[in-house]
Amino acid sequence: MPGIFDTKIEFLKGVGPQRAVLINKELSIFTYGDLIQHYPFRYEDRSRFWKINQLSRDLENVQVVAKVKKLEILGIGGKRRLVAEVVDETGSMEMTWFKGIQWVQKKLPIGAVYVFFGKPAQFGRKWSIAHPEMEPLSQSREQRNSYQPVYSTTEKLKARFLDSRGISRLQEQLLALTQNQIRETLSTELMNRFGLIGKKEALKEIHFPSSGKALQAAKKRLKFEEFFFLQLRLLKMKLTRTAKSPGQILSNTDLLNEFYANHIPFELTNAQKRVIREAYRDMKSGKQMNRLIQGDVGSGKTMVAFICMLLAISSGAQSCLMAPTEILANQHFEGLKEYADLMNLKIALLTGSSKKSERSQIHEELLSGELKILIGTHALLEDVVQFKNLGLAIVDEQHRFGVAQRAKLWAKNENFLPHVLVMTATPIPRTLAMTLHGDLEISVIDELPAGRKPIQTVHRYDKDRSLVFSFIKKEIKKGRQVYIVYPLIDESEKLDLKNLMDGYESISRAFPEFPLSIVHGGMKADAKDYEMQRFVKAETKIMVATTVIEVGVNVPNASVMIIENAERFGLSQLHQLRGRVGRGAEQSYCVLMSKYELSKDSRIRLDTMVRTNDGFEIADVDLKLRGPGDMMGTQQSGVTDLLIADLSKDAPLLTLARDAAELTLGNDPDLSSEENRPILNQIRTQKKHAINWSRIS
Repeated sequence: MPGIFDTKIEFLKGVGPQRAVLINKELSIFTYGDLIQHYPFRYEDRSRFWKINQLSRDLENVQVVAKVKKLEILGIGGKRRLVAEVVDETGSMEMTWFKGIQWVQKKLPIGAVYVFFGKPAQFGRKWSIAHPEMEPLSQSREQRNSYQPVYSTTEKLKARFLDSRGISRLQEQLLALTQNQIRETLSTELMNRFGLIGKKEALKEIHFPSSGKALQAAKKRLKFEEFFFLQLRLLKMKLTRTAKSPGQILSNTDLLNEFYANHIPFELTNAQKRVIREAYRDMKSGKQMNRLIQGDVGSGKTMVAFICMLLAISSGAQSCLMAPTEILANQHFEGLKEYADLMNLKIALLTGSSKKSERSQIHEELLSGELKILIGTHALLEDVVQFKNLGLAIVDEQHRFGVAQRAKLWAKNENFLPHVLVMTATPIPRTLAMTLHGDLEISVIDELPAGRKPIQTVHRYDKDRSLVFSFIKKEIKKGRQVYIVYPLIDESEKLDLKNLMDGYESISRAFPEFPLSIVHGGMKADAKDYEMQRFVKAETKIMVATTVIEVGVNVPNASVMIIENAERFGLSQLHQLRGRVGRGAEQSYCVLMSKYELSKDSRIRLDTMVRTNDGFEIADVDLKLRGPGDMMGTQQSGVTDLLIADLSKDAPLLTLARDAAELTLGNDPDLSSEENRPILNQIRTQKKHAINWSRIS
């Protein structure tokens, strides 16, 4: 049943059909519910009033009480401006308008006392404010309320007098009209336990705070609620899946013990051992495993994946690993074949390039159960690919695959859903992981194998190029190899290629004695592979490339990564590129080249890269700089759907809300108790497709 918050915005007094169309288009606000959740993005403290003789250049915005002494229109034609001379007991100043002149003129009678608010500027000895906000002193709300809300608006809305103040007036009307219809959405127990104010009070205080303390309480309540319903949705998905999805019990460790005793090539790190224990606990539990493994480049995820495969094969099941690209699938196949051969286990690779004869052999051996491990790309999802008993499905870089694609993989076993292991080399901050992957268990490999030396990273400017070139020469003479990477500029292949080709020519001139490889996105696959292979075999010493090498071949002998125009790259891309070196026993280096003038964000990015090799710390900085939507791609619903909470700033609240959701569902999985009725009512009023269950409707 539609409630008052489903009412179209045009029916609010002061809006009407024409303004409503503009508000729909400019702010995506269609209903009373949308408007009341159009929260201020900041607040101006209007508790202080300035005298004209107290003004100074370093003040941001000021509030002045002054009498209108004189009004005149200066200039001609389109260059006209309205100038009001206003005075207080300490002096005089000017208020200036370039637009809406007639409207302002009517509102400002000579002798009236107004509160003016804006940014002061000084011209000669005279102070002036352009386009100030203004209100008659008799009506001034600031005297009652020192926290003035500031709402996001647009130029088109301002032209129709819907600036921040105009939106604030609409909010005032809406709250008066609807305050008795705002219902509670959390249980009394949760509000008491976590110190939260009621929903009605929170909405009033978020728009019109009575004090700083009240504003903080309102923010806490609304952010907590948003995180709570998001986590509740994810945890309910997880509960439903585990209840409906029994897992095959894979508990035999014979192959694992044999591998440990005779074949393991290096000592596992404690982090790897911990993650294997977590996966084993899931695989033998009788419930379907659904686990995300996060680990930085080079942290040993492939070895963990292989050991989990051994657990599955020991218990009579098969395993598969799906990667997003042929290059990655090939790399996984080469890496895993080495271990599978030691254990006499049959392994195969299936990609779009696989020949017809290879495919039919793979299909036969999968059905007979002879083929134990299948590595591949999307080709694994084809209906013709049928397993005898798929027990473990591993997905690499899962954010590249859609939910429907993954579901096709789960359908490859008629009796049990396969256990699922998702791997990513893109470190995700814990807050984002809890939100994006809240229905997955999360394991983190947070240490590098012994013997790996941290990559030394330095930032150099273009003027230091000769020093950088002599460093490159020295490293190559020691027998090492070097990557030099150029950015993709403006997504334009032509510009990108020109930049790369100019670079290639200057490198050729600087190092005539060293053979070079060149790789870019415009090359045909076989030409690219040929160049890559020359570099892998050390026939060439320098690889000049665009970011196509971000995920690609593993060259342990390459120990230097030079990134040109490093200021043009995002943090996660810089970190991925740096991960191309540091794969051997030798000390590796990353040199970030940039111009001297840098934006504040670029400088933070480059300083972060120099300071740390920790992918999780880098991801945290990235989250603060870019926000969650840009980090993960805006298609990640639920993350960009937040109205007031902020994953990069509100991590402690997210953790509290997660605990609250776990506690609530732990005590009452169906939310059927009288205590939890407000929570259940809120979920029921949301449409089936709503991601954010905390919304008002």
